[in-house]
Amino acid sequence: MSEVLRRAEIARLNDRLRTGGEGGSIFMSAGIAALPVDLRDAIIRAVRQFSNFNTDNDPHGEHDCAVVVVPGYRIIWKIDYYPNDDGCADLDPTDPATTRRVITIMLAEEY
Repeated sequence: MSEVLRRAEIARLNDRLRTGGEGGSIFMSAGIAALPVDLRDAIIRAVRQFSNFNTDNDPHGEHDCAVVVVPGYRIIWKIDYYPNDDGCADLDPTDPATTRRVITIMLAEEY
């Protein structure tokens, strides 16, 4: 697979998790969890709807991290990759069979 196609597939899988909660786990930091429910909902909505990827915030084209602003709060979301099993399986972010995605949504000051 060419590097361009590889990155496009990683971005597709990352977008699937970020926008629809499919293909991985979603975690929010203690700071986000402590916010009122309506504010948490607005933050999750902002992360799901984010589409302003560019070379400054997504230099590798993988849609794996960005910053969103919800009035009064700067939010960072980041997707990390882990082996799909507890052993030392080879990690391939283009292969959901070997890779578990985890998106973490946090206040910028928690990063």
